[in-house]
Amino acid sequence: MSTFPYATALGERDPQQVIAETAGRLARVLDGVSPEQAEAQPAPGKWSLREIVAHLADSEIAWSWRLRQAFGEDHSMIQPFDQDAWARIYAVYSLAQARACFEALRAWNVAFVGGLSEADKQRPVTHPERGEETLWTIVQIMAGHDLHHLERLEK
Repeated sequence: MSTFPYATALGERDPQQVIAETAGRLARVLDGVSPEQAEAQPAPGKWSLREIVAHLADSEIAWSWRLRQAFGEDHSMIQPFDQDAWARIYAVYSLAQARACFEALRAWNVAFVGGLSEADKQRPVTHPERGEETLWTIVQIMAGHDLHHLERLEK
């Protein structure tokens, strides 16, 4: 098993299929949620459902940039981001805004990933904390990250 983040969550699943199915799974969760449920924190210091969706939208922004940077630049250096710093402003986003942002960007990224050749998938990138990876590693991390958060949301 690979050591990329969320590898355990992804397991042997096809990452391209996982990222393609995430928006539908998320919609099934969100379509029955009341405003109170969207704002409820499961425990002190844990994100509400709305905040998780905002995090998914923010993560999709990061994935979008990383995928295109890996595709368009030779051996690019991708940057980490501080999710807690980005989360400090989540109160300004409604659940509807977070959901719309995620769904639009995810559809764009699914189309992008679907157009990659096998050679494109192997394009190298460097993460300053994890070292050398490939463009496909980014897709695997996306998928594992989705599964990690979907498990919490579906409960």
